Amino acid sequence: MAITATDDVVVAPPSPTSKKTSRAFPWVVFILTFGLLLSDYMSRQVLSAVFPFLKAEWALTDTQLGGMTSVVALAVGLLAIPLSVLGDRFGRVKAIVAMAAIWSFATLGSALAANYEQMMLSRVLIGVGEAAYGSVGLAVVLAVFPATRRASLTGAFMAGGLFGSVIGMALGGAIAVQLGWRWSFAVMAIFGLVLAVLYRVFISDRKLDDHRHPDSAVRASGDEPRAKLSALFSTPAVLFAYIGSGVQLFVAGSLYAWLPSYLNRTYGMAPDKAAGAAALFILIMGVGMIACGAITDRLTRSVPIRKWTTAIVYAATSLVFIGAAFTAAPGPLQLLLLAFGAFFAAGTTGPAGAMVANLTPESIRATAFGTLTLANNLLGLAAGPFVVGILADKFGLDVALKLVPFVSVLTIAVLLAGRRAYPASLKRVAPVAVAAGHDGTSR
Repeated sequence: MAITATDDVVVAPPSPTSKKTSRAFPWVVFILTFGLLLSDYMSRQVLSAVFPFLKAEWALTDTQLGGMTSVVALAVGLLAIPLSVLGDRFGRVKAIVAMAAIWSFATLGSALAANYEQMMLSRVLIGVGEAAYGSVGLAVVLAVFPATRRASLTGAFMAGGLFGSVIGMALGGAIAVQLGWRWSFAVMAIFGLVLAVLYRVFISDRKLDDHRHPDSAVRASGDEPRAKLSALFSTPAVLFAYIGSGVQLFVAGSLYAWLPSYLNRTYGMAPDKAAGAAALFILIMGVGMIACGAITDRLTRSVPIRKWTTAIVYAATSLVFIGAAFTAAPGPLQLLLLAFGAFFAAGTTGPAGAMVANLTPESIRATAFGTLTLANNLLGLAAGPFVVGILADKFGLDVALKLVPFVSVLTIAVLLAGRRAYPASLKRVAPVAVAAGHDGTSR
C-alpha cells in the first residue's frame, strides 16, 4: 500500500469501505457544531453589552465588571487540557452535549442573578462549560471530512468564535434596551439549549464512528513512541511563542471587553448602539486574524524565520494605531485609527500557532495547542479586562485604554528573543521532522 507523506503526519490513502454513509451527515455535524460555537461565544460576550446596565443597577466598579469577563477566560485556560482529555476518553458527542447544557444553564443563571456574587458564580460555570468545547468540537468536525478540507474547515470553525462574539454583543445590547438586560442572557441560554437538544437528537458517537472519513485514520510516522509532556517546554523559542501570543492577546481581550463601555461613556452612545459599534470592531479584528495568517503563510514559504518577523510587525502596527487612536480626540479620526489597530491586534495568533506546531512533537501537538490556549487566556483574555477594570477605577476608562497598547512593547521584546532562539530551537526538534518524512524547510 502506498504511503503519502504530509507536513506533519503519514497518511494512508483511503480504502474502500463497506459502510453506507450519508453525504449530508458531515454537514449536519459541521452546522450544529458551528452553531454551538456561536452559542459558546454569544453566552460569553453578551456580558460586555450589558455592562452599563449592571454598573447602574448594582453600583459595580469597573474592576468588578472586568473580573466577570476575565473569570470565564481564566476557567477556560485552566480547564481546557484536562476536560479535553475527558472528552476523548468518554465520548466526544456526550462531552459536547454536556458542555453546551452547562454553559446554557449557567447563562440562564446570569439572567436570574440577584447580585454580583450570583452573577460571578454563573460566569465561572459558563467558563467550565466552554473550557474544552473548541478542541473537542473541532476534532468532531475534522473526523467526518476528507483531509483536503481540513484547513478551510479549521479556519471557518475558529472564525465562529469571533462571529459569536459579534452576535452576542450586538444582539445582547439591542435586547437589553428593548426588554431589559436579563432577557439578553435568557435569549442566549435558550439558543444554546435548543442546539444542545438538536445535537443529541441528530448526532451520536456511534453515528460519528459510522461516518468517520477514511482520511481520519492518521497516525504519527512509524512506531515512534509518544513524546513526553516535558517536550512542550523543551526549547526556549516555544516558551517565547507561548508568552508572546498570550501577552499580545491582553490588548485584544481588553478591546473585547471594554469597547462597548468606552463608546457608551465617551461618545454618549446608547448601550445597544455602543454594543453594535463595538461588535463591528471585533469583526474587523477577526478579519485581521485571517488575513494576517494568510500573509504569514505566503511570506514564510522559503524563509521560515519570517514567522517571527511578521508577528513582530503585527504587534508593532497595533501598538502604533491603537496608541494613536486613544491619544486622539473622540471623533471619526479616532475611530478610523482604532479600526486599523483592531485589524492587527490579534494578528500574532496565526504565526504563534505555526511556531508552536513547528517546535513541538506531532504526537503531543494537541496538548501543545492546549498549552497555547492556556497562555492566551491567562496572560491575555483573562488578564486584560481585569487589569483595565482596576486602572479604570483608579484613573478613568479613557486613561486605562491609553495604557493598553503599550503592552505590545513587551510582546515585541518577547518575540524578538524568540526569533533569536528559533534556529537553534528548531534544530533540536529537526529529527522529529525528518522521521515524519520532511526536512523542515517549510517551517
